[in-house]
Amino acid sequence: MQPGNLVRITRASIGVPKDTIGLIVMVKPAGHPEGHPEAYPVYHVQLVTDTKLNGTARRYLARDIRKIS
Repeated sequence: MQPGNLVRITRASIGVPKDTIGLIVMVKPAGHPEGHPEAYPVYHVQLVTDTKLNGTARRYLARDIRKIS
């Protein structure tokens, strides 16, 4: 997954219901320095929802989002 992809949130959290749609705006490595074999990506997702969080960016791991397009 890369910036510009639409994703569906597969795990509910406070204020963000399951199946919320979002747009990946940035991807950063976490856990270890970039290029390290154990580094994993953290996706910054701008939410599209009918709650107060519409337009805000939240961070998700790959296991918590599913690519739509």
